[in-house]
Amino acid sequence: MEINSFFKKERLWIAGIGIFIFMGMVIFQYGRIAFAPAKEIVTETSTSERGSIVDRNGKPLAVQTNFYHFGVTANSLKNLERFAEAVTPIIDADKAELIEKLKSAKELPFIYIKKKITQNTFEELKSVIPEKDLHAVRFDRIPGRVYPENTLASQLIGYMGDDGNGLAGIEYSQQTILSPVQKNGTNSGHGNNIYLTIDANLQYKLEKIAQKTMENTHASSMMLLAADAKTGEILSYISLPSANLNEYGKAANEARIDRPAMTAYEPGSVFKIFTVASALDSGAIFQNETFICDGVYEKTFSAGGHIKITCLGHHGKITAREALQYSCNDALAQIAEKIDTDIFLGRLRAMGFGSRTGIELAGETSGYVRTKDDKLWSGRSKPTMAIGQEISVSALQMVQAATGIANSGIPLKLTVIRKITDNEGNITYEHKPVYNNRTFSKATADYVLSCMETTAEAGTGTRAQLGDISIGVKTGTAQMADNVHGGYSTTDFLSNCLAIFPIEQPEIILYIVIEKAKGETYAGRIVAPVIAEAADTIIDHLGISRGNAASLAHSGKVSIKDTLPTNVGSTLPDFTGLSKRDLIPLLERNDINVHITGTGWVISQEPPAGTPVSEGMSIELTLE
Repeated sequence: MEINSFFKKERLWIAGIGIFIFMGMVIFQYGRIAFAPAKEIVTETSTSERGSIVDRNGKPLAVQTNFYHFGVTANSLKNLERFAEAVTPIIDADKAELIEKLKSAKELPFIYIKKKITQNTFEELKSVIPEKDLHAVRFDRIPGRVYPENTLASQLIGYMGDDGNGLAGIEYSQQTILSPVQKNGTNSGHGNNIYLTIDANLQYKLEKIAQKTMENTHASSMMLLAADAKTGEILSYISLPSANLNEYGKAANEARIDRPAMTAYEPGSVFKIFTVASALDSGAIFQNETFICDGVYEKTFSAGGHIKITCLGHHGKITAREALQYSCNDALAQIAEKIDTDIFLGRLRAMGFGSRTGIELAGETSGYVRTKDDKLWSGRSKPTMAIGQEISVSALQMVQAATGIANSGIPLKLTVIRKITDNEGNITYEHKPVYNNRTFSKATADYVLSCMETTAEAGTGTRAQLGDISIGVKTGTAQMADNVHGGYSTTDFLSNCLAIFPIEQPEIILYIVIEKAKGETYAGRIVAPVIAEAADTIIDHLGISRGNAASLAHSGKVSIKDTLPTNVGSTLPDFTGLSKRDLIPLLERNDINVHITGTGWVISQEPPAGTPVSEGMSIELTLE
């Protein structure tokens, strides 16, 4: 058989050599790729920027940052000992434990070593990886939040989870504002910024008062709300205990509860002002009408039922004003008897009890106002509701109802959002007062307000007096429900006090609730003094004119020290004379907590200059 001349020996040799070279190159490239060290990868889970949450003056309370999940492909590590030795000091992990974790993950394609490391830790790891010739690592960039004020107004601000969605507070309720979603389902490039109504510096001062009160009374929890009586804006929103928002996952459940919005309770005698307002405005009673208090209210019904409500004293012949002044249960029960039940219940609902206020927070309770059709309604229900029992309310409802008294009978809708801006600073929303329907006449509002002033001057609320500014108060102490045995507890009390000031032109509504105080529980003794201290703080902070304010002469010349460096080294420098603008670099640091009170220039600091700097230390600066 004759071989085709095309397949000559020389051509076969050349083709064979070419194939050999090609196969060699394929094998070489495959080996190079297969055995090459894995490259460090940084991936991003989101490219959007979440809007900030700031106080009414623009002080940052929640700001965008980046965190990183640090992971590794364990089976690609050549030396586990060397890898663990290099990274454990940086991520604050145990070397032996990490080695065991890596060994057990050899069969896995990938594991996370540590989640949510900070930008600083990320940068440090980035520098060590090439220096120590480490490989097979990956960093997943995730959206994060830094809360510069830690526990300040924590339940109001709320918290953002690892997935970029709010889990509580404003972070949750305003998710679509802070991180708008486009029609295609993706987040837009920039979220809007939310200016809260609270003043962070005032909030800080009042939280210190609240914390001290908790310690002194050994209470289990506490609420403090301060609102602008003319706008409905909440100036301070306190719920204790509170959570450190930068360590929210470690916080106890009790510290996460937004009590002013979520907790419903029986308010006790504070509620009597709304009973008197309802009866007077409906014409059921008159200002000068008198009632006889003999220490107990009793009534027997034709069907055989009998009710008995005791009073703390024998007040004799008294008016509605004196009934509020001495917090007389007997007279209030008689007043309730005079008002038609449907009218009374209707008035309470018109004030907002039994309904959510609609404030910009999730999980708000509506409380509970019984109806005559309720299976638990009885002949006792109306008189006990009149003194703040058999009805449940929230702290927000109490404040909103009080705006009607402070605002000549027209209540205001409460808000915690002052304005919203886009990423360029343009205002997209600005709060304007929202007036609800009138609940009672101006004459009724003025009368009840004057009764509250009488209570502060010579009644159960004398310890709330301010001296140079008129104030109206109503105290209340209520037995709390016994959730174990039923009925009311003999040891657990809720002590609360509502205040409005100044009386002539109401500007502030202040409401404080102390739960389960140990020892003394009477609100006139443990809450009224706190009302006075908090009111003084608010007055001084807001610059409300005092009756005996001093007048000082001044030359008009102000001497200002040269700007001092704001760098903080191993010890604290002297900040005296620095302006608020000079302090901005301090507020951007994550290793120290800086609290600024007032405006102008620094006049004092705590700790003093020369104090060694430590991680997480708090620095208080007072400006004037």
